[in-house]
This record gives sequence, structure tokens and C-alpha cells, in this order.
Amino acid sequence: MAPWLPTKEEKYGVAVWNFPSTNEHHLPLQIGETVHILQASEGWYRGYSLRNRAARGIFPASLIRLKGAVVEHRGAEENVVPAEMPMVQEITTTLREWATIWKQLYVAGQMERYRQVKRMMQELMEQRSQLLSGTLPKDQLLRLRKEVTGRMDYGNKILALDLVVRDEDENILDPDRTSVISLFQAHRRAAQTLTQRIQEETSPQPRAPGHSTHGTASPSHSLYLCVRNFVCHIGEEAQLFMALYDPGEQRIISENYVIRWASTGVPEDIELLNNLKVVFTDLGSTDLKRERLFLVCQIIRVGRMDLRDTHSRKLSTGLRRPFGISVMDITDITKGTCDSDEDKQHFIPVHLVTADSDFLHNMIRKAVEGKDINHKGQGLWVSLKMLWGDLNQVRKDHPHLVDRSTVVARKLGYPEDLADGTVPPGDVRNDIYLTLVQGEFDKGNKKTQKNVEVTVCVCDEAGSVLQNVIQAGAGDSLSSHYRSVVYYQQRHQHWMETLKVWEP
Repeated sequence: MAPWLPTKEEKYGVAVWNFPSTNEHHLPLQIGETVHILQASEGWYRGYSLRNRAARGIFPASLIRLKGAVVEHRGAEENVVPAEMPMVQEITTTLREWATIWKQLYVAGQMERYRQVKRMMQELMEQRSQLLSGTLPKDQLLRLRKEVTGRMDYGNKILALDLVVRDEDENILDPDRTSVISLFQAHRRAAQTLTQRIQEETSPQPRAPGHSTHGTASPSHSLYLCVRNFVCHIGEEAQLFMALYDPGEQRIISENYVIRWASTGVPEDIELLNNLKVVFTDLGSTDLKRERLFLVCQIIRVGRMDLRDTHSRKLSTGLRRPFGISVMDITDITKGTCDSDEDKQHFIPVHLVTADSDFLHNMIRKAVEGKDINHKGQGLWVSLKMLWGDLNQVRKDHPHLVDRSTVVARKLGYPEDLADGTVPPGDVRNDIYLTLVQGEFDKGNKKTQKNVEVTVCVCDEAGSVLQNVIQAGAGDSLSSHYRSVVYYQQRHQHWMETLKVWEP
């Protein structure tokens, strides 16, 4: 057997499987237990659990998920400090503590409290993922920190656990560095906030006829969409941009939901197979009263300028070219005049682009008018369901539909657009959207019009390109550049492509 060697980078990890002790040298571990790794040898680690630092032993490396950490005082007295932000560490510790009590509630038959703790744990896990993403602007991050600490303090209160005292930035106060008077004042403020929240939770809420409390209490609603299948003979990679569209105003009212489709007929990310879900949020009562509302899916193929090009000619590759569009009138679903069922599948045929002069609005009009086209089985199969309430509410009420893997596509604006243009009370947005509308390009000295591709990037004051701040739509990864669709030899071009810029 190879010798045991001290580890340099592999210092801190979490057990992802239970490991029972079958040997006196083994260190028994449970799922979620954190370990300090001291040595390694041929697929095994030697170390100790942070629950019991005195007991040391060996355990399989395959059962440990390594995490970033900072090692202080390397050697016999070394100390490992997790690299995660303190708030994430606190959530992890809180979840472990609650999980033990949660199991005891189930055994004791206290099902109402059991379900309440389960819901709070799910919300904390979702918020922990948002903190770990590292993509939130400062204002949203601060608001999320306040929500997290409020939820943890509330949960600790109803579970008869200790109250954690914090400062104004939601950081835990150090009793060794804080005066007694400051600790007392912070404790009193926290206790008053908790008492007020408990009163709000226990006070009866007015119910709207036909719906639960959130039907009218929440100014926003959500539309759940699940893409069951997509069949289309493209022969190249494709990008699907799905959004909500108002035909009266001739504009898209939501972020795009982006699906990248491989030439083999499955999602590029195979993990998304049978899991293409999105929820369009922030829909207000004015949106539900729109005269008509469409679900629009733009299909962009990625590859050659012309599909008829052969390998015997000089090929252009990687170009984004218009291919087709699918349109479904969802007015009856959003207004509630027909039942929406997440198990019912709707077929939306694909209308192919017949000319490069067919821009977005023309294509939508043709798709709506062309009811009897021969689609040859090419199209989308989707399921739709209207969910009443904002994102937090639908996650509570429909955890089987809206979970951490469900993509969120927000409305391009607030749920309720106020007439004077002011921000609705309590609503905070820090989003930047850029729309490529149209352009006119002269052919110059050429005999034919130019093929134009617009490239978008974000630069700092020095002119350097900021990396990974552009997103083509919800569900898509961040990039440093965005390339527009290329229309073949058109003087007047109408892109109507909206992208999101993340503020660094």
C-alpha cells in the first residue's frame, strides 16, 4: 500500500454518502458531515469529523465532496476555515440543526409543525443556492441576507432554539468585541421583529372567492411552462427563444427562456432532457386583462449561411440564422376562462421562414393567420399552468412544479405598471436590458446588400471588455459577447433581440 502523505489542497469536504465503520481504523460518517482531511493514500483519506475532533480514522475519498478552504498554521496544529461566506456557513449549520428536530417532529406525529419546518428548510436551501451563485447585485444580495436571517431567526424561535443577535448588516455580533449595552439593544430589536412576524403569521388573512389567500393579496402572478418535446428537421444546432408577446402592442413583455438544442435532436445539456421548465413571473392584473397574449418561440439555427451550401464550397459556420417560429394564443389560460393543467400537452406547429425579409412581427402575424399549414409533425409540445402569487408563493404551493431546477423568466417591468412611471412600493429591480431594434445599411460599392452581424459587448472606462456579463435569456449561461441574427442581404433589418446585462 502507498504511504500516507499530507494533503496540500484537499483539506475540507462534506460526506455525500453514509459510511458505516466496519473496521477499527474507519471513521464513521453521515451524509452532510464535514471533515478535516489530514492525509491521503490510494483513494482513501485520513482525518476527523468536525463534530468530534478527537476521533480520527480513514474513509473513502469517493464519498467526500471537496470544498474550498483556507488553512491556517499548517502542520500539527493547523486550522481549516471554510472559504464560503459566513452567511452560507450559518445556513448550513442551521439546516443541520433543524434537520434533527424535523425528524423528531415526524416521529412525534406533529405533522403541521413538521410541514412548516420542511417548507422553511426548502426556502433556506433555495436562498443558499442564490448566495452561492455569486451573480446577485449588491442591493439584491443585501435584501436576500435580510430575508435569510429573518427566516432563520423565526425558525429558531418556533423551535425553541437560541436567538442569534446581529448587527445592522446581518452579521453575527461577537460578544468579546461588543459592549453589553449594544448586545442588549440588538437582542431587544431582534425580539421585537420576531414578535411582529409571529403575529403576522398567525393573524387570519382575507380570502378571495375561488382562490386561496394569495389570489388577491399578491399583486403578481406566474405562468408555468414545461417543454415536453421539440421535433424539427433542422440538421444543425438550434436556439429556442420562448417569451410572452402582446400582439396589440407588438412587443415582447417578458425575458426570453433560452433552450440550446443539439443537431442530434436533444438539448445540448443532456441533464435538461425531460426537465425543460420555466416560470414567467411578475405578471400583474393588467397583464391578465390584456386583450390577447401569445406564447412565442423563435427558432434560430446556428451554422451555415445557407442550408443548401455543401462541403465542396467555402462554408461559413457559426452564424445565427432565422429558421422559424411557433405561436400559441394563451389568452384563455391567463384569464382563467379555461382550465390549465400541467399534465395536458399542447402542440404548437413550427412556421418556417420563407424569406429573410420575414422579421419577428411579420412572422408572428403569418403564424397566427396560417392555421392550416402542413407542418408535417414539426413543432413543440408544451404544458402550461397559471399559478397565483409571486415566486415565493408558487414555490410554497407548487414545489413539485417550481423547484431549484426551474428557470425563472421575469417580466420586462414591474407587475403593476403605475401610470406616473414611479416604482411600486416594496418592489426593487436592478436589471439592465438592451434591445437591438433595427438598422439600415447601405451596400456602398457592392452590387448586393451586405450581410450584417452585430456584436455586443460591455466595456469599462478603460475600454476593456468585461467578462461574462451578458445573458441572452433566462436559463442561458453568461458570456462576454452577444452576436445577433444574420439576415441575408437586407438593407433594412429588424432584429428585436433583447439581452440582459448583469451589473458587475
